Amino acid sequence: MKRILSIAFLSAAVLLANAQVADTIHYPQEKHLKNIRQLTTHGDYAEAYWSFDSKQITFQATNQEWNAPCDQIFSSALESFSPKLISTGTGRTTCSYFLPGDSTILYASTHLAGKDCPPKPAPRADHKYVWAIYESFEIFVADMNGKILKQLTNSPGYDAEATLSPKGDKIVFTSMRSGDPELYTMNIDGSDVKQITNGLGYDGGAFFSPDGKKIVFRASRPTKEEDVKIYKDLLKEGLVMPTAMELFTCDVDGKNLKQVTHLGGANWAPFFSPDGRKIIFSSNHVQNGYHFNLFLCDPDGNNVEQVTYDPVFDAFPVFSPDGKKLIWSSNRNNGGTHDTNLFVADWE
Repeated sequence: MKRILSIAFLSAAVLLANAQVADTIHYPQEKHLKNIRQLTTHGDYAEAYWSFDSKQITFQATNQEWNAPCDQIFSSALESFSPKLISTGTGRTTCSYFLPGDSTILYASTHLAGKDCPPKPAPRADHKYVWAIYESFEIFVADMNGKILKQLTNSPGYDAEATLSPKGDKIVFTSMRSGDPELYTMNIDGSDVKQITNGLGYDGGAFFSPDGKKIVFRASRPTKEEDVKIYKDLLKEGLVMPTAMELFTCDVDGKNLKQVTHLGGANWAPFFSPDGRKIIFSSNHVQNGYHFNLFLCDPDGNNVEQVTYDPVFDAFPVFSPDGKKLIWSSNRNNGGTHDTNLFVADWE
């Protein structure tokens, strides 16, 4: 999900593709991106995250040719890109993240509830765009051969979207255990769980700052009576509507909560730059609907700068720990198909 965006949104976006999208890897305005390399083809790929040494990635993939009818977790060295499955191959997975030592990963999975992919939300009569927050998601630790070593969560409702502090000591994740999707932290062994947000709305897609002191995340914050009712009614169905989200930051204990963006539309997938001086994120505030590009801003929301210029969709941007590269998902160069692929570039 981070994150649960996922592939339904990406496929909808690609319906707006034009001839330019079909064969373009690098748009001239993208001055921060150099030596762009396309890693994947023929599927839907998202949420690629780096190892601590910046040499490996894990990511989620939907590709029938890989025996992944819905999102499964794969890993690969970056230079010799040769993905291998490291989730169970059953259920649906999301949000893999390396743990210290680069020999184990976190990820969330529904496989305990059954081998089949959980159903996608059916088209709605009210035409609302929604994400499913599957209550069967739990968070696991596995080795790089796919052996599950530990289950970190075991609570009623959705537990997913886990990421790790660069310091290697804390995990932040989204949970429905309070009845509303809130952010929690825990130690890397699953102990000392603490709730750090408590505002009505969906809080998710959280990442730590490079020094491990701050957290950036996306959130919906319905306030009007009608919007609150819609939000609560959807939540009863295990659904959220992600069309109005802004970015927030807080301290690792939840204090000093601040709204970063006030752009309107959907602003999500935030990630700190390696020096902590910028936040990169995906947004449709320039062109509403499914036109998403990457943007930079200061941690206080000032100095918004557009980074990508894809006519359709760019999201899930993540800097390598050494600060040299950016990896993200995009509809560019997909030959006019519904494919969403992984791209990596040198960052300037």
